[in-house]
Amino acid sequence: MSFPLLTATAVLPAAGAILTAAVPAARRTVAKWLALLFSLGTLALAAIVLVRFEPGGDRYQLTESHSWIKDFGVRYELGVDGIGVALIALTALLIPFVIMAGWNDADPLETQSKRWRPTQGFFALILMVEAMVILSFEATDVFLFYIFFEAMLIPMYFLIGGFGDRAHAGTDEAAATQRSYAAVKFLLYNLVGGLIMLAAVIGLYVVAGTFSLSEIAEMRAAGTLEMSTNVERLLFLGFFFAFAVKAPLWPLHTWLPNAMGEATTPVAVLITAVVDKVGTFAMLRFCLQLFPEASKWATPVVLVLALVSIVYGALLAVGQRDIKRLIAYASISHFGFIILGIFAMTSQGQSGATLYMVNHGLSTAALMLVAGFLISRRGSRLIADYGGVQKVAPVLAGTFLIGGLATLSLPGLAPFVSEFLVLVGVFAAYPVVGIIATTGIVLAALYVLVLYQRTMTGPVKAEVSGMPDLKARELAVAVPLIVLLIGLGVHPKPLTDIVNPAITHTMQDVNKQDPKPEVEAAK
Repeated sequence: MSFPLLTATAVLPAAGAILTAAVPAARRTVAKWLALLFSLGTLALAAIVLVRFEPGGDRYQLTESHSWIKDFGVRYELGVDGIGVALIALTALLIPFVIMAGWNDADPLETQSKRWRPTQGFFALILMVEAMVILSFEATDVFLFYIFFEAMLIPMYFLIGGFGDRAHAGTDEAAATQRSYAAVKFLLYNLVGGLIMLAAVIGLYVVAGTFSLSEIAEMRAAGTLEMSTNVERLLFLGFFFAFAVKAPLWPLHTWLPNAMGEATTPVAVLITAVVDKVGTFAMLRFCLQLFPEASKWATPVVLVLALVSIVYGALLAVGQRDIKRLIAYASISHFGFIILGIFAMTSQGQSGATLYMVNHGLSTAALMLVAGFLISRRGSRLIADYGGVQKVAPVLAGTFLIGGLATLSLPGLAPFVSEFLVLVGVFAAYPVVGIIATTGIVLAALYVLVLYQRTMTGPVKAEVSGMPDLKARELAVAVPLIVLLIGLGVHPKPLTDIVNPAITHTMQDVNKQDPKPEVEAAK
C-alpha cells in the first residue's frame, strides 16, 4: 500500500491541534511554536502533493479509497484534481502566516486566571480548521465531504465567539455580546445551509445509490443514472444553497461582515481567505459535475445574484468607516466575480475563477494582516482615527498599499490575471453581464485608494505620531505574501498549467464549449 499522502496532509494539523491543546497553561510559548511547526510540516506535505500531481494525468490523483459505513454506501475516498491541489497549497501556505500574525492575540489578560489556556485553544482551533478544510478539498465521496463541510463550523464558531478583536474594548460586556451575536449568526446561517444540503445528499443517494463522485460519473457516462429534470434541479438547489451561504453570495452574505469585524484579524483572514473558498470550490466540483443540466438551467439567476454581489459589496465597501468591515464587503464583491466566472460556463471564466480563489486568498491575507498590525498599534478600527501613517511607519504603509493595489487588481499583481480571465470568459458568453461587472473594478479602485489616502497620507495625527514600523515577525508575514502577489502577477503560468486540465474536465461535465468569436469577413 502506498503512503496515504492526502490523509497525512489532514492528519498532521489535526494531531498538532491535539498536542497544542494539551500544552500546560504556563507554557504558552511552547504551544505557539508547536502550532507553527505543525503548520510548516503540513505546508511541506502540501508541497509534496503539488510536486507529485501530474496536470496531464488522471482527473483525480493520489487517490485513497476504503470502505467506511458499508451499510449506507459511505466510503473514505480522497483524490485531488488541479483545482483541489491549488487550494490545498493555498490553505497550507496561509496557515503559518495566520499563526505568526496572531502570535500574541490570544495571550490571557491580567484579569484572567493563570490556569486559563486561551493561547493553546486559539492555535489548536486554527489547526483543526486547517485539517477540516484540507479534507473538504480532498473528499471525492459526497457524504464524506458533507461531514467536513459542516464539522469546520465548530472550531470556527469558538474562534469567532471566544477570541474577539481587542481593538475595540474587546473585554467589556458589550463587545462580548457583539462577538456572541456574530458567532451565532455565522453558525446559524451555515447550519441552515448544511441541513438543506443534507436533505439533498440523501436525495442524491436515493437516486444514484452511491455517494462516490467517480461512480456517479460512470453511471452518467453509461446512461444508467435515472434522474428526472425536476429531481436534478431540486438536488442542485439544495447543494447550491449551502455553497452560496459559505461563499458568501448575496443575499446570504450578511453573516460575513459581522464575523470578520468581531473576530481577531488572523481569524478574519481564516474566514475569507480559507474557509469561504470551500463554497466556491464545491460549486465547481459538485454542482457542475453532479448536476450539469440543472447548473445550466440556474445560470441566468446565479449570474444576476453574482452581479448584485459585485456591485452591492463594492458600494457598501465605499461607505464603510471600519477598516475590517470595508475589507469584508470588498471580499463579498470579489466572491461575486468568482461565482460569475464559474457560471459563465467558459474555460476562461472558470480558469479565472479558480485563479481568483487563490489570488484573492493571497491579496486579502496581505491586506487584512497588515491592517491588523496597524489596528493593534492604534487600538481602533475606525478609518477616521488615522492619518499620516506613511510618514512615521513607511514600511507598514508600503505593504498596506501593495495589499490594497492587489485588492483592486492592479496589472502586474496576481488578482489582475484572475479578474481579466473572468471578464474575458463572461464577455464571450454574456456581454451585457460583463459590462455591468466592470463597475466593480471602478468601485474597487475607489474604496481602496480612499482607504489608503485617509489612513496613510495627510497630516500626522497625534495618536499615530509615535507608531512603530513593522517588526521582524510582522515582516516575515507580509513580505512573502507580497512576493507571491508580484510573482504570480508577472508569471501565472505555473498555476494555470495545474488548473486548466481540471477546467477542461468540468467543461466536459456540463457539455459546454467556448463560444467562437464572431469575425466579419474582410471586404
